[in-house]
Amino acid sequence: LLLLTACANQPKTTLYDDLGGAPGIDAIVENFIQGIASAQQIFPYFSDSNVSRFWEKITEHFCHISEGTCLVTGHHFVDIHVGMDINENHFNRTVDLLYGAMEQANIAHRTQNQLIARLAPLRKEIIYR
Repeated sequence: LLLLTACANQPKTTLYDDLGGAPGIDAIVENFIQGIASAQQIFPYFSDSNVSRFWEKITEHFCHISEGTCLVTGHHFVDIHVGMDINENHFNRTVDLLYGAMEQANIAHRTQNQLIARLAPLRKEIIYR
């Protein structure tokens, strides 16, 4: 009974907490941007991007989708990808880069999969055939 009471009093952690909060998401985003910069088939999609703005907006998005207290500002994530003609191979490669970024930031595999699961519904909105 004492053990059950102790567990019941522990606050529920969010995915944001499991990602390491702001420092964890910052590490993921930094690694992700570095991965994009070195990925020849992906970089052209980002070559005209304002890197600091991308950094800010992807950080906001990851924070928000993981139950952090961030507000998402600017254009809707899906609207940004309109007309980019992103194919399935490029989308999947970008997901691989995100997994690699999380791995570099020492994010647990279960937590990595939880973030990807929350991002997955956007797939059908981003890939244009």
